[in-house]
Amino acid sequence: MFNFNPEATQMNTLVSHLTTTFVDDAIELVKGFGRVILHIATAPIERIANACDVGGVLARRQAARRLRAKPYRARGLRKLSPFASLHHLT
Repeated sequence: MFNFNPEATQMNTLVSHLTTTFVDDAIELVKGFGRVILHIATAPIERIANACDVGGVLARRQAARRLRAKPYRARGLRKLSPFASLHHLT
């Protein structure tokens, strides 16, 4: 009655693996485009902020942030907010 075909199971696994890989790649592509657009949109704000930074406060904050962020970058943990890079402007 019931015929078990290992080849059919392997094909189902392959199709699901290809689908999952395609979806993951599409998500990463959208994230990459989002980062590029965010960088383009915030570049003028960054330039104005750096031009107005008379005392070098922003440069010191950015250096301190880089030192704190090293362990997080190594683990792949980053803030998900698209405005996370602008926190020093407050």
